[in-house]
Amino acid sequence: SKAQTSVLQLAAERGAVEDIELEEVMLTGFRDDRCVESGGPEPGVGCAGRGIITAINFLEENGAYKDVDFVSYDVLGDVVCGGFAMPIREG
Repeated sequence: SKAQTSVLQLAAERGAVEDIELEEVMLTGFRDDRCVESGGPEPGVGCAGRGIITAINFLEENGAYKDVDFVSYDVLGDVVCGGFAMPIREG
C-alpha cells in the first residue's frame, strides 16, 4: 500500500499550505476514523514542532474537528522543540 501524503509534503509541492484541500490529506478508515499525517523535516534538520503547528492550524482552519467526539495526537517522543504543545494545551 502507498504511504499517506502528509500536509507538509503536499504544501512543499504546491508552494503553500493554503493550496491544499483537507480531502487530499485526510484518510477515513474503520468506523469513520480520520487520519492526517503532519510530516516534518528530515531528521536533524529544522524543527518538527513547527510542522506540527502548521498541520494543527491547517486542520482547524479547514474544519477537520467538526463532528468528532475524540481527537488524538501521536507525536514523536524525541521532538525537542516544545512549541507544538501550546496549541494542544489551549484546547
